[in-house]
Amino acid sequence: MLNMGDLMKHAQQFQEKMATIQEELATRTVTGTSGGGMVTATVNGRGELVGLAIEPEIVNADDVGMLQDLVLAAVNDGLRKAKELARGEMSKLTGGLNIPGMV
Repeated sequence: MLNMGDLMKHAQQFQEKMATIQEELATRTVTGTSGGGMVTATVNGRGELVGLAIEPEIVNADDVGMLQDLVLAAVNDGLRKAKELARGEMSKLTGGLNIPGMV
């Protein structure tokens, strides 16, 4: 059985590993798309939108609503992929345990 000192040591190691993973996630990106690739959103592993590309041929002043929908869909796709990336990296740390609040 672990004593309090060992438990604290393990908790500190866990925190250090988690911080390392979070730093690595900030440097990794995923791309979400919509409209058959006409809109792409690049999101880092922290869930931050870091890039957005829109093909000029879909820009239509008469249908701004469609463009807005495509942007939202691409960003949401990127955010979903970033969350999956983070969940996968954190599961390496937690041994597959689903710990609430981790991601």
